[in-house]
Amino acid sequence: MARLMDVALEKLTSILLEMATLSEKSVSISIEAYDEGKKMSEQIKTWSDELRKLQDDVSELAFELIARYQPVASDLRYVEACLEISYGFSRFGRYAYDISEVMDMFGDLSECDHSIVEITAKTTKEMIRMSIDAFANRDVELAKNIDKLDDFVDEKYRLHVKSIIEGTVLNVRCSMATTLILRYLERIADHSSYIGESVVFIVTGEKSPRK
Repeated sequence: MARLMDVALEKLTSILLEMATLSEKSVSISIEAYDEGKKMSEQIKTWSDELRKLQDDVSELAFELIARYQPVASDLRYVEACLEISYGFSRFGRYAYDISEVMDMFGDLSECDHSIVEITAKTTKEMIRMSIDAFANRDVELAKNIDKLDDFVDEKYRLHVKSIIEGTVLNVRCSMATTLILRYLERIADHSSYIGESVVFIVTGEKSPRK
């Protein structure tokens, strides 16, 4: 016979998977909007607000679950990790909105070189997908591999900033827009890594020290 707590835990998982789908879509659409010169900030803000509400739902359910059932061991680890993971998915949505706002702030960026953003975004989106799959499948090896891609994203951001400092980037408007987007992608990548760490914690109980 299934425990009543299991029903609540399944609901918690369901909300997180809904957040995963919406957050991944938000980031993908924000990057597509940048590439294609489209303004999508209103739609992405709606999704970001929805993700924040779902994060609140996770928090409420988690605390209710703790108060009512007093979970221990692996169950308690799972509830704790879900709070962290829901925050990560919510931040994906927030940074996707920040990326979309770059279009509103700077207008037409078609003259800018998009290559570094495209390369970095590809890796960042791969990290998001890995974090979602790792959570859905409790895949520790996949979760640990997420962090390996984080250095690539960090390096792209640092190289771009270095090029500005050294004066090799001449178009100030383009360089500012690119810097903002790369920074948001770098933060998304960080949260993907954090989700991976949470998956490892769920399965093994091990907590990794953060960079």
